Amino acid sequence: MPRFRNIAFVASETEEAQAAQRHLVARYGNAPPESAEVIVALGGDGLMLQTMHRYLNSRIPIYGMNRGSVGFLLNDYREDNLLERLDAAETTVIHPLRMTAYDGQHTKHEALAINEVSLFRQIYQATKLKISVDGKVRLDELICDGVLLSTPAGSTAYNLSAHGPILPIAAPLLVLTPISPFRPRRWRGALLPNEATVRIEVLEPEKRPVSAVADNVEFRDVATVEIKEESDVDIFMMFDPGHTLAERILSEQFGY
Repeated sequence: MPRFRNIAFVASETEEAQAAQRHLVARYGNAPPESAEVIVALGGDGLMLQTMHRYLNSRIPIYGMNRGSVGFLLNDYREDNLLERLDAAETTVIHPLRMTAYDGQHTKHEALAINEVSLFRQIYQATKLKISVDGKVRLDELICDGVLLSTPAGSTAYNLSAHGPILPIAAPLLVLTPISPFRPRRWRGALLPNEATVRIEVLEPEKRPVSAVADNVEFRDVATVEIKEESDVDIFMMFDPGHTLAERILSEQFGY
């Protein structure tokens, strides 16, 4: 008897993903997500992130199949033997980051990030940031285009493009990576324990405005941002054996 019988299919708006959803629903049915045993996401990495955010507190495992471009967070697309693949899949548990930001009017904004929390300059001038970890100032002034704090799951995304290190998925670490740093010129970031609380203060916010982004949720003109792993929130991602997220992250470091 298959372990997963009630499957909910979700798909991106592309014709390729919509066609895949029609074919799979015809073969396996389509349960309401709230009563499903597993959610199968059809699309690219963006759709996978949207699905994880949408069902963040459901504790329903998510199995992605690539109908997009890169598909780093997804399995290969095949219509046959889906029930057997789901039964054999390995589960990776990840935790998001909670961003708490205050703007210049002291308004509080909160959002969760599965990949990373990023701060960006809003105008042509470089931003100036003060960075504290667990209440201790570590950088009095970082002059840069921005900075990001990434989870292991997100370390192969924007963090890698900003020349940050790739983290093994099970590593109890976060990576703090500057974006185009000017001063200190040789600072390339830091590896932090996953229980660390990072506080970033925007210096000269009126002259050098900064936005804060948790995955795709943006707040502008922020003054301070605090970031901490939300360890009580579990996200369950399912991968075919031999193609787990841990294996993909390891392979990425060797260029294949």
